[in-house]
Amino acid sequence: MTLWERIQALLEAAREQTLGAVMEAMRQRKLRRDAAAFSIALIALSAKMAKADGVVTDDEIQAFGDFFTYPPEEASKVRMIYQLAQEDVSGFDLYARQVGDLFRDEPIILEDVLDCLFHIALADGILHPKELELLRDACAAFELTPTIWRRVKAAHTGLDNDDPYAVLDVPHEISDADLKKVYRNLVKENHPDTIIARGVPENLIKITERRMAAINEAYERILAERTAS
Repeated sequence: MTLWERIQALLEAAREQTLGAVMEAMRQRKLRRDAAAFSIALIALSAKMAKADGVVTDDEIQAFGDFFTYPPEEASKVRMIYQLAQEDVSGFDLYARQVGDLFRDEPIILEDVLDCLFHIALADGILHPKELELLRDACAAFELTPTIWRRVKAAHTGLDNDDPYAVLDVPHEISDADLKKVYRNLVKENHPDTIIARGVPENLIKITERRMAAINEAYERILAERTAS
């Protein structure tokens, strides 16, 4: 069964044609490491993110399609989930909590979702205060650590004055050997094969390139500081 066939099955499993019913169908099936569950969760939260400024426009749906590529014949499924989000009176925070519950045992998947949401928020080149608020709400609903927030935010807005040690979640007194070990583990976590194995669709692999760039930059900055001292 293809990704889109699994998505169609989940849509049909919802007794009511509401976004909440679709999310409940995923919860009841207790899906884990499933690209269909990841995709629906991401589309639903993306739609809620797009609706934050009032209405969901075709341009915003197109912005989603710019990085979440799908066959033209499957566009109706994406649009259906977007429309369900438009019609649903429940807010972003409710669905963020539902997504958080769905992947509670796999926070790395929730980090992937947050990463994608940042990409959507910055699709127009500007991170609006309301969008930043929703991203913080998602991070809280997902129960992600401040370190993950820094790392994902740095991937999309730059490290700026952020502490590179905090981005890697290591103490300042860490040894060079242990620092290298942490860095290698992060590289492994963000390897394309690892990402696909945890249920992220193949067409979203590039979304983590920025996160890996932020990890590399933080690591290189620490090494540069230690060499200079």
